[in-house]
Amino acid sequence: MNILLRIWRSSLGKKYIMAVTGLGLFIFVIAHMVGNLQIFLGPEKLNDYAFFLKANPGLLWAARSGLLLLAILHVVSAVQLALQNRAARPVAYKEGRPTKASFASRTIVYSGLIILAFVIYHLLQFTLGVTNPDFLELRDPLTQHHDVYRMVIAGFSNIWVSVFYIIAMGLLCLHLSHGVASMFQSVGLRSKKYASFLTQFAKLAAVVIFIGNTLIPVAVLAGWVK
Repeated sequence: MNILLRIWRSSLGKKYIMAVTGLGLFIFVIAHMVGNLQIFLGPEKLNDYAFFLKANPGLLWAARSGLLLLAILHVVSAVQLALQNRAARPVAYKEGRPTKASFASRTIVYSGLIILAFVIYHLLQFTLGVTNPDFLELRDPLTQHHDVYRMVIAGFSNIWVSVFYIIAMGLLCLHLSHGVASMFQSVGLRSKKYASFLTQFAKLAAVVIFIGNTLIPVAVLAGWVK
């Protein structure tokens, strides 16, 4: 326990925690996107996928609890590191900003907090049914299982929800374009030899995730899925 506390209290330890939790969340984002893209295969495929997840509540809630823990550790360590860095440099740069820092790196804490707000709303809407309790009452006419396909279409038919989702995905991918590359640096795996490759990989992954996720609300608004 003392070792864990020492790791948590040190700046280097927090960077390792951010890297490991970031990797876990990055894998989840990809898996979540792949699962959601089944909406283009029709209602049966998406609803069967959702039913499979809900048919294993122990596994599902273990995964949710693990993701929640990863998110909390990631956000708290990021905020604490940002505060420590600010305290260590109380005088601002003369030019107003560091010349070598990218926009993504300078805004990574802010984009992360906005993404957190979006995730909370997303869960309240689609998972917990707080904002739209009627969504949880939708049933597939053939199986009587929860009709996730119709729920997604109903949710993204609201243009403001879709716009918020697309903006959040943009911020998420901006976050990932810097965070994924930094993740390897934090654990000492980003050598000069592979630095360029990892930077390009992070940017490519961010673009793919943005296109994959935003394609769903765009398809709903355009009437490509009904």
